[in-house]
Amino acid sequence: MIPMAQKTIMLVCSAGMSTSMLVQRMKKAAAADGIDVDVFATAAADADNKLASEPVSVLMLGPQVRFMESQFKAKADEKKIPMAVIDMKAYGMMDGEKVLRQALGLLDQKV
Repeated sequence: MIPMAQKTIMLVCSAGMSTSMLVQRMKKAAAADGIDVDVFATAAADADNKLASEPVSVLMLGPQVRFMESQFKAKADEKKIPMAVIDMKAYGMMDGEKVLRQALGLLDQKV
């Protein structure tokens, strides 16, 4: 059995593909820093299923689905999962380290 990561970060984008490079860069940054996290991306259309079936610790929305923030905020609040829209500049630059730090910062704020 594969040990489960300590925390799971779910990225949501419009089709689930545009964040794949960002996911890889976030995983690389986490590994370099010795941080035990699992990061995955999903399409907005499949996000409800993933929230129901995966142990999501943090929910991050890609800037292209920012218009869905209120919908996802309600779902995240219901599950007591911190949520934010990914910093647009960090997303555009595919800065995995910065987005990882943004997600971890949300975990630190969780009561």
